[in-house]
Parts: sequence; C-alpha cells; structure tokens
Amino acid sequence: MPSPAKSPSPNPPMPTAAEADILAVLWRLGPATVREVHEALEKDSGYNTTLTQMRLMTDKGLLVRSERFRSHVYEPAAPQSQMQTRIAGDLLRRIFGGSSKGLIVSALGAQPTTPEERVEIRQMLDELDGKKRKSK
Repeated sequence: MPSPAKSPSPNPPMPTAAEADILAVLWRLGPATVREVHEALEKDSGYNTTLTQMRLMTDKGLLVRSERFRSHVYEPAAPQSQMQTRIAGDLLRRIFGGSSKGLIVSALGAQPTTPEERVEIRQMLDELDGKKRKSK
C-alpha cells in the first residue's frame, strides 16, 4: 500500500537549480506525473533521476503528491508567485547585497525586453510609487 503524501512544510527550503527547473515545468504544465515532467525537461538525465529528484522535493516540502488514476501526480506546494518572490528575495540578498537596482539592471541586461514589457514595467513602477505616496 503506497504511503500517503506528506503535507507541505510551512517554510520549505530554497530550491536548487535542478529543483527550480522542475518547479518551472510544473508551473507551466500544472499537476503532472514524473514521466510528463521528465519529458518536458528535455535533459540527458534518466527518468529515475527525475523520479528521485521529485521524491526528494516532496520530502523537503517543495512538492505535494497525490494519486490520480493509479498514477502519482505532483504539483508545487506553494503558488508560483509566492515561490518566485522567495527566490528573488534570496537572490537579492545573497548576490546583489540587497540592491533592487542591481538585480533589476542585471535581469534587464540578461535578455532583451520587448517594448510591451518595458511599458508594463514602467506601469508597475508607477503603481509602486503611487502606493508609497499614499502610505506616507
């Protein structure tokens, strides 16, 4: 008889690079089996490596597992936006010394942005400025 899925940890550890790849696949696909995640990863590693990684992620509280039609289905334990905020905050502190400017400039320089994305970014910055003015 299979063991029941563990409930997610209230504060799971930060994901490794390989774990972040798996989370990104699950955010894109939604709940999925190991086979579906393995195929979407398109890596040279074997199926058993993906299976082991996802089992470890479940133990760490990064994924939750349920059964659907006799298959184990995995999904992230935390919403995408919550985990991305945690990862960005960790990166901000560890790599950029708390400098939001450094993080943003590096992110924007790492890959070209479209004019539409730049308009959205400006709108978000304007909204943040408006919220700060209202709270003072």
